[in-house]
Amino acid sequence: MFERLVAYLDSIRARDPAARSRWEILLYPGVLALGMHRAAHWLFEAKLYFLARIVNHLSRWMTGIDIHPGAKIGRNFFIDHGFTVIGETAEIGDNVTIYQCVTLGGTNPTNGQGGKRHPTLRDNVIVGSGAQVIGPITVGERARIGANAVVTDDVPEGATMIGLKARSTLVPAETWLREFIPYGTPCDEPCEPAPTERVQALEKEIRALRAEMDALRKETGEPGDGQRKSGAKN
Repeated sequence: MFERLVAYLDSIRARDPAARSRWEILLYPGVLALGMHRAAHWLFEAKLYFLARIVNHLSRWMTGIDIHPGAKIGRNFFIDHGFTVIGETAEIGDNVTIYQCVTLGGTNPTNGQGGKRHPTLRDNVIVGSGAQVIGPITVGERARIGANAVVTDDVPEGATMIGLKARSTLVPAETWLREFIPYGTPCDEPCEPAPTERVQALEKEIRALRAEMDALRKETGEPGDGQRKSGAKN
């Protein structure tokens, strides 16, 4: 058990450059919330729902993180900073990282039956700050959810989701293969080069149109913009 705890703390230290020691990590609200959730989930599985809720409410009061006792969470789960909500039927794989103010929320079934209504996060998923992942969807392994994205559809393995409503942006293979990307979004180069290329193409078209207009003016003898301004002043 001690070895598992050390391995867990080391996994957080590998993802958080601010951590100076394992002792410091033990004070992280996300670590405390996960530890208390393990106890609450054990009580929930034993159908001691009221006791599980007491532990849940105490954890939320102490950490600002609300994890429903029914949520299933794998190994090395890290909530950085906190203020996160995780619903009852959420399922989280191994080595998942969630930043602050994230919601793994559920839908409201019209048939009145609970069922699976919260998302499933596969192994090595990263969810950026303020993201909202809603409904019984699956976020594929090694996928990244960008900050403030709103995700309501399944996310393919290795995809990076950005925007409102979130859309996928292609990520180079060398980026996808990195062990860890802070905040879930590559920041050293644009996620979407296409808009930049489009702007450059439009600027090129504008220059070509201006050249054609100048050529037509010369053929017809019509004064150009510069000559018009000069004539207006005279």
